[in-house]
Amino acid sequence: MIIIMELEFKDRLFELRQEKGLSQVKLAKALGVHPMMISAWERGVNQPNIDSIKMLAKFFGCTAGYLLGIED
Repeated sequence: MIIIMELEFKDRLFELRQEKGLSQVKLAKALGVHPMMISAWERGVNQPNIDSIKMLAKFFGCTAGYLLGIED
């Protein structure tokens, strides 16, 4: 039996941030957003708007589809 665990946006954001060795504060500063925004996204409390998704994809060098869990 194969179990496929799909990652949600919050999980992918956390993993990408960790891979770059960034704190939430450092990522927020790099993106020009409040650190509480990063925290809320990673906890799944809020979802980013399309402009923020595009900004994150560009920053991390991935696609919006990857961030959203549409593609691997």
